[in-house]
Amino acid sequence: MGTHQGRRTDAARRQRNPIAAVFAANSPGMDRRQTGTLAENSACAFLEAQGFTIVTRNFLRRIGELDIVARAGDLLVVAEVRTRGTERFGGAAASITRPKQRRIAATTSLLLQQYRELRNCRVRFDVIVIRNGTVEWLKHAFDA
Repeated sequence: MGTHQGRRTDAARRQRNPIAAVFAANSPGMDRRQTGTLAENSACAFLEAQGFTIVTRNFLRRIGELDIVARAGDLLVVAEVRTRGTERFGGAAASITRPKQRRIAATTSLLLQQYRELRNCRVRFDVIVIRNGTVEWLKHAFDA
């Protein structure tokens, strides 16, 4: 009886915590795209809970892609979402290399050309790491 009750508690906890659902649902049959989509959904929910409005997701241009662009007042956050099951090879945050940062900055310039109403916003580059059902928000992760 105690085991059954524990499973029900874990299931209830995952339902209340959408971020935990990323790893609860991540099974061997799940591909990287599905895992990435779940991680981005969780990151969006997290940012919205912090008072941000999602401007766009997966802004794709030839030079690069922006995972999430969110706004709160005059602050525009360009968030790169990373998820890893392990810290091997430096972890998720370490995977955002200088060339990747340059591509994100260049793609942000294209975004600001398209969304003229955002040109007067302060831009901040953040990284949101989702690992084992928790969120690590690295504000000002890099400068353009």
